[in-house]
Amino acid sequence: MDFAQADAVNQAIRLLALRHRARITALLAPLGLHPGQEALLLELARTGPMIQAKLSGALAVEPPSVTLMTRKLEAAGHVRRVPAPGDRRASVVELTEGGAALVERVKELWCGLAEETLAGVPDATAAELPALLRTLAGNVDARRGREG
Repeated sequence: MDFAQADAVNQAIRLLALRHRARITALLAPLGLHPGQEALLLELARTGPMIQAKLSGALAVEPPSVTLMTRKLEAAGHVRRVPAPGDRRASVVELTEGGAALVERVKELWCGLAEETLAGVPDATAAELPALLRTLAGNVDARRGREG
């Protein structure tokens, strides 16, 4: 691949990531949420209560990030932490009733953002996009793993 093509690909990915994050930041602000917190709430809604360490893996973020997000969401009344059965050092995170209601609002925002992002993209291309993006992410992760 020559530099011009490489630059076009990398700049497009960078620009999309920046604009997507800015847009979700603006959409989440009225709900009192910050980027990343919505992913934690959605993961709990998908899977049910989860030990913080597993939540970290599911979200592909470092454990201290999950701890900080969980503390903030707990202070806001959206999640609660309870001791893990059989392991006093671990905490299980679960949605509260208010957190479950908030998840429904987050899902609406999430759908709207996807629709905005995919405006003008043919349905067939949109259907293929998640797999393509997972492949790209996997390629970057695999490379990072070999160098790390």
